[in-house]
This record gives sequence, C-alpha cells and structure tokens, in this order.
Amino acid sequence: MYIDVVPNRSSPPAILLREAWREGKKIRKRTLANLSHWPRHKVDALRAVLKGHAVVAGESFEIVRSLPHGHVAACLGTLRRLDLDSILARKRSRRRDLCVAMIVGRLIEPRSKLALVRSLAEQTLSSSLGEQLGVADADENELYAAMDWLLGRQERIEAALAKRHLSDGTLVLYDVTSTYFEGRHCSLARIGHSRDKRFDRPQIVFGLLTDGEGCPVATEVFDGNTGDPSTLPAQIRKLRERFGLERVVLVGDRGMITSARIEENLKQSPGLDWITALRGPAIKKLVDSGALDVSLFDEKDLAEIHSPDYPGERLIVCRNPLLAEERRRKREDLLLATEAELDKVVAATRRAKNRLKGKDRIALRIGRVLGRFKMAKHFRLDIGDDSFRYERDHQRIADEAALDGFYVVRTSVKTEHLSS
Repeated sequence: MYIDVVPNRSSPPAILLREAWREGKKIRKRTLANLSHWPRHKVDALRAVLKGHAVVAGESFEIVRSLPHGHVAACLGTLRRLDLDSILARKRSRRRDLCVAMIVGRLIEPRSKLALVRSLAEQTLSSSLGEQLGVADADENELYAAMDWLLGRQERIEAALAKRHLSDGTLVLYDVTSTYFEGRHCSLARIGHSRDKRFDRPQIVFGLLTDGEGCPVATEVFDGNTGDPSTLPAQIRKLRERFGLERVVLVGDRGMITSARIEENLKQSPGLDWITALRGPAIKKLVDSGALDVSLFDEKDLAEIHSPDYPGERLIVCRNPLLAEERRRKREDLLLATEAELDKVVAATRRAKNRLKGKDRIALRIGRVLGRFKMAKHFRLDIGDDSFRYERDHQRIADEAALDGFYVVRTSVKTEHLSS
C-alpha cells in the first residue's frame, strides 16, 4: 500500500490510499480510500507507517531543555583513561567527585568556584557535568573543603605522577609565576615583583615541575616576595628525597638557574645536570673575550663553543634572524616612544608659564618616563637647574643590536647524552 497524490486541474489534488500488484507484465492498482479530507500531518503519519518508520505523536512528549554534553563526555572520558581520578583517590567518594568536577570545569570553562556551583545546580546548570558526577547539589563551601582534602593528599598524588612520568636521567622542566590577591587573609601573600604589573597588591609565587613533554608532576606555593632562583633548592630536594631520582637533567630559564644556583646547589648534587641560558651581559663578555664570533652566524644559525669561564660545560649558540628583526623593531619603537615623552619634559623646561625648574623635579619627571619604557641605558642625559637635554647613545644601541636574536644555551649534559 502507498499514498498517491493525483492532481486536479481546478481543485486541490486527490490524496488516495492505494495498493498495487503485478499480473504478468502489467501493474494493477486500486484505490482503497480517499484521504483528501485528512489533515496534512495525519497523511504524513500514515505515509511514514506505510514506509515502515516509527511514528510518535507530537503531543506525547515535550522537550523541556537540552544540556551540552559532548565536551563534558570528552573531558571526563580522557581523565578516566589517564586514570587521574584513581590517582586522586583509589575509591570513589563525594570529595573525589567534587575535585574531578573542578578539574573538568576548569578545562571546559574556567571560572570561579561560585560560578562553577551555579553551573552545576539544577536551576542554573549549563552542562551535564553535575548530573554525570552526582554533584549537582554541591555548594561553594563543599568545593573549598574538597580542595583542603586534596591538599592533604598532595604528596601522595605527586609521588604517583612522578612514578608515572619521571625516571632516572629524564628531563625535568621547572618554572615559576605569580598571581595577585585583592583580599588580605592569605598568609603567603606579600608585596613582590608582580608579573601582572600590580605592584600595589600582595601576591603569591608558585612553581611547577613537569616532565620533558610538559606534563605537570608537582607544584609548590611560596611567599609572594620570594625570588625565582631561591625556589630551586626545594625542587632539588623534592626530586632527590621524595621522588628518589639519582640522575636528573633540570631545565630552567636564565632567571631561574643562575650562576649562583649552579655553584651552590647544582654542582653540589652529583648526578644532577642542568640546561639553562646565559643573560645578555654574559653573552657580551663571550664576544669581548673572542670566544664568540658573531660574524660566523652570517652563514649558520647554530654552533657549539667553549669558554674557560665555564669549565666542563657546553655552550650552544643559536641565532634566530626573525627574532633579531623583531627585537630591532621593538627597540626602535620604544626609543621613539621614550623620545616623544622626553620631548615633553624638554618643552616643560622652556615654556613661558609654570616652567619646570630644579634638578630634582626635572629628574623625577625623566625617571617616570625612563621607568615606563626601560630605555635609560640607551640615552645620554644632561640635567641642569632649569634645562634638560638628551641624545641617543648610539654606541650602546649598536652593541646591543649586534647580539639581537642570539641565545646561548648553557648545559652540563655531555654530548653523548644530548647532542646540540
């Protein structure tokens, strides 16, 4: 059986229920019912039934809402495949589920704990996360309590991660950052060097240890006025004493693994090698001593050199021409911006009314400009009681430009273990 629509010239088409069969080479058909008086949806439903489709009456259910689920399923599935929930705690518990919810929530939509609670609650939920973990009724106090519970398990969790991702002779990456506080009730918060440029706010410093691929293994929080290099000894003890590693290659930037830390900490720990980089003044010293010939890098971008200042160590010099051009452009932009502001100071010392006078007052104005753009080393200044002049120090600018794009990697790792 099937539904046939037969056109009429001046009338609506006839809608007929028909059946067909074959007699020899001919197709026979007959009309079983005239459905022209049926409403369109009823005809469509019968046509679907005749084709073998399941039909559900539209009024039999109502879509109240649909919840985004794909990203939740992806994050939860990956977390469980990595066995991260079992690393937090072997047995499932309310607190473990809350911690998992915070991890997944941080991945799919970073936000505050209060906002996360709202996204889990039945009345304001924004995904299936709360339902999947059974934590839709959680409040922010429960989340904070779960974090306290997690803190008590930190060493065990880090040991499990280290066992999975670190082994003797492996690369370990370490770096620190900071974040500032608006409140006054954090015992570690101090005024310090702010990477957020919020020198008026207390902050904390925290360090992160990862494996060679950047997978996090351990973290530690320090007072907000802690210098980067002074956090390194704690990490060495952690690698040796807690993780039981005899041979490690520690990788850190030149502000972290300084010469002082190498002499006082790393060289005093047998089996501990390092990879870091030299600062600008140290690179210039290599050039001045003849150990580094920058003209070689007109033809090549990588070379290994040696210097008596770094006995038993390797120095790998590399030059990035794209970075060199970017640094040249940025320096020129900063010089022009600095000159524009210094010209305002010059004009202030020459105006007819309310003239800027006095060395101290003029120097304060100049200091604000130079502190903003960090270009003081590239200018010669002449400050008088009622005058001010300046000019670029072209020799210093040229000396700095000659080293644009250069990096010197400093390492104690032997060539047979790590080629350049």
